[in-house]
Amino acid sequence: MTRTEDASLRTVVVAVAANLLVAVAKAVAALLTGSAAMLAETTHSIADTLNEALLWVGVRRSSRPADDRHPFGYGQARYTWSLLAAVGIFVVGGVFAIADGVQTLRRPEPVTNVAVGVAVLLVSAVLEGLSWRTARRQLRAEATARRLDLGVYLATSSDPTPTAVFLEDSAALIGIGLALAALVLHVATGSAVWDGAASLLIGLLLIVVAYLLMRRNLALLIDEAAPADIRERLRQAVAHEPWVAEVAELSAVYIGPGQLLVLAHVVPVEGTELTVNIGRLRRRLLQVPAIAAVEITPVEQAQ
Repeated sequence: MTRTEDASLRTVVVAVAANLLVAVAKAVAALLTGSAAMLAETTHSIADTLNEALLWVGVRRSSRPADDRHPFGYGQARYTWSLLAAVGIFVVGGVFAIADGVQTLRRPEPVTNVAVGVAVLLVSAVLEGLSWRTARRQLRAEATARRLDLGVYLATSSDPTPTAVFLEDSAALIGIGLALAALVLHVATGSAVWDGAASLLIGLLLIVVAYLLMRRNLALLIDEAAPADIRERLRQAVAHEPWVAEVAELSAVYIGPGQLLVLAHVVPVEGTELTVNIGRLRRRLLQVPAIAAVEITPVEQAQ
């Protein structure tokens, strides 16, 4: 298992542990308070726990070595399991929270034991913050390594695991804030409408997060190209070979988190010993940790 996979696995384990504790605490508080927002947050944490278990499965399966059936390895398995996790957020978390919010707005009921609810939400915020910080630390380190802003890295990262945990935990912290606001406003105004409104907002928030994760994983599942700066560095590395007259075409697509398949069509200098030079170039490129497979094809100069 690579260092990146170790970091992703650690991020997922921390997230599962934190969300499991939070889900139990919120469930107890939801029963004691009767708060729709608290119930929405309970389903949110349950969904997060189940989804992060799926992410854990994805990390484990994607780390299997290549074999005859899968010559480029199992890296894309992580995208499949991450996509399932995103769908889980939409179905289990978002839809349920919206349905419960609508029901509460139609038949509002008073919230009890508000102090218990507030205490549970504050403890939950601490636990979610721990998981969020772990995911952010991994993403920040990877973004710094590529000299990218965190936002840009989130949009282009080939590893969906820390991104999913980061976005889920960010949504969880916002959801906790909404649930707290609903409880405070309920006490201040005596109206349960705030509780239902918070549940609706939490559901919409989860659907937005699910959409972002589904879109990213679907893009990676259909062999998304590496960012332009990476492709340009690869093109320059190939073009600087003394036996290469021109790089006619170069493609680099993700076949797994941090795993690139590089395909290059090169015009060789006349009289070049192709077998030796192509073999040497392939070995040099494969020394780059992010490159999993390389194919170099000599072509004739375009007329």
